[in-house]
Amino acid sequence: MLNLISFQSSALGALGQLSLLAALAFTLGGTWLAVVGGLKADSRATEAARRAVWAVFALVSLGTLVLMAALLRDDFSVRYVAEHSMRASPTWVKVTSLWGALSGSILLWAWLLAGFALVLSLTLRRDALRPWALGAMFVSLLFFVGVCASIASPFTPLSQIPAEGSGPNPALQNHWMMAVHPVLLYLGFVGLSVPFAYAVAALVTGRLSDHWVVVTRRWTLVAWAFLTAAIVAGGWWSYETLGWGGYWAWDPVENASFIPWLLTTAFLHSVQIQERRGLMRAWNVWLIVLAYASTVLGTFLNRSGIVQSVHAFAGGPVGPVFLGFLAFLLVAGIGLAAWRAPHLRDEADPPAPVSREGAFLAGNWLFLVFAVMVLVGTLFPTLVEAVQGRRDASVGPAFYNAFAIPLGLGLLLLMGAGPLLPWRRADGQSFWRALRPLLLAGLGAGLIAFAFGVRSPGVLGTVALAAYNLVGLGLLTARALRERAAARRGSGFLGLVREQPRRYGAYLAHVGLVVIALGIAFSGAYRQDAQTTLKVGAAPTKLLNETLALQGTRLDTKPYGRSQVARVLIDGRPFEAKLNTYVQGGNSAFAAPAVRYGVLGDTYLVVTAFDEQGRWASVRLIESPLVSWIWWGTLIVVLGAGLTLVPPKRATVRVPVARTAPATD
Repeated sequence: MLNLISFQSSALGALGQLSLLAALAFTLGGTWLAVVGGLKADSRATEAARRAVWAVFALVSLGTLVLMAALLRDDFSVRYVAEHSMRASPTWVKVTSLWGALSGSILLWAWLLAGFALVLSLTLRRDALRPWALGAMFVSLLFFVGVCASIASPFTPLSQIPAEGSGPNPALQNHWMMAVHPVLLYLGFVGLSVPFAYAVAALVTGRLSDHWVVVTRRWTLVAWAFLTAAIVAGGWWSYETLGWGGYWAWDPVENASFIPWLLTTAFLHSVQIQERRGLMRAWNVWLIVLAYASTVLGTFLNRSGIVQSVHAFAGGPVGPVFLGFLAFLLVAGIGLAAWRAPHLRDEADPPAPVSREGAFLAGNWLFLVFAVMVLVGTLFPTLVEAVQGRRDASVGPAFYNAFAIPLGLGLLLLMGAGPLLPWRRADGQSFWRALRPLLLAGLGAGLIAFAFGVRSPGVLGTVALAAYNLVGLGLLTARALRERAAARRGSGFLGLVREQPRRYGAYLAHVGLVVIALGIAFSGAYRQDAQTTLKVGAAPTKLLNETLALQGTRLDTKPYGRSQVARVLIDGRPFEAKLNTYVQGGNSAFAAPAVRYGVLGDTYLVVTAFDEQGRWASVRLIESPLVSWIWWGTLIVVLGAGLTLVPPKRATVRVPVARTAPATD
């Protein structure tokens, strides 16, 4: 058995392994110093723990750079490089190989976690929460750095060095989005460690005022924005790579990223109630503990091999370890919350049903039910296998759609009504007077959609609720503009946004979610799919109201694989769809569809088979209305989240200047 460190076998591997072991040592020391600083209120120990974070970040950064250098230099003396990279691969594929397999992805997670811990160490206030928040971050670092330095080390040396390397997973080099999606996902997952650390610190110290919630709101919002972008980026990768014309299949690994998003979205709404009314203290603690634990659950599902997914890594020794860490987080979080339960009670009365906090609480319950149902569907095949010993059980999209559609419509309904409601309690008459224009707008939009041929109840409901939400946001903005003008603070919309960026950032994010909902509804209900075989020189073929003609085929060969390309004219416009095969993938072909994006819908062409002589090609044509609205809506959501982080500008009141009356004779 080879040692983990051998300068003779692999100099780069030995350097990387030493950096991780040193990082692990500093992590252990930092954990001890943080606990001492918290227990004894020792500021010197806390300061030493803070500086230990810097050392951990520097050492994990060194290890990450070493692995990247080994990948770019084709240093196959490092086992990870030999097994997951190849000399002939393009540079961008070698870079993405860093997170394209198990050990490298955990190293990236550890590096990002160390980066978040570094930023936290530089921004923490000097209060009682400081050492315990650092200690909680160190516990997460201890796990991830420890896994990287031991059972999942990417720096194991090889005694027999291959000439070319085995190469990366073919599916992960078929589209450039693999350079973006995993990094965004890890930023979202790892970002939730900071609010979790603050929650732990508040529970340990008993300082359960609203301070920790206020401080962590920005951290949570940043993590949520990354997670939102990551989920949709993964959908775009699926859309552009797998050749099926879809973007979401309720795949177990997709679900594992969606569950933390649902819980974090609920937390971001309920935290406003705690800030404003001092309510839902216990609820928010539970939500953030479950949200962070669910990121570890997702990582466990992705790396344990217990679920079958195109996104999942092969099973390995880390699965049981991740399961143990997940159990530790849940037991520790639940235990601390139960210990402090008497201090987490709300002092004010429970939220009134017809109030802003009542709407937020109802939305939280829908998010929670949504997350639980997705979790049940994800784990059901695994539970069946554990009980009955068979792996043929599956949960299809029909199960998820049965609850996702009504829950989604319910969330859209509350999203429009919530901002209209006052805090504490709403007067019934005034509320219905404010709600009437929204309901009329929704009814009108639904009738117009019906007149244009929309018959799907889910789509009609989405269209109606989209208008309902947009009119509500418009009325709220118009009312704020009138109030601003009456207060002599100006009448411009940009001035209003500068004064209240948090509010209007949230409004913008809600607009983006409405756009996404419309894209999902129409592309799901009215997608058309047809297949045919085209021959070179034959008369054009009519398919889905489009005219298709095959101009020809060609074979593009590269050192790492080859592409069979079909050039097809669709209504006179050229499309080039490909089937890619890779050296390490054998005869497995990976589609690279040709997509014409449009505001009202996409035209999506996939090649399914070729004639070796180039005389014909079988193609699949998919028409998906409003798919692009999903991508544009996500951009709007992320911009809205960014706007909420902008500090507000203090309002200025314009005082009219008294003019002296002109002199008269």
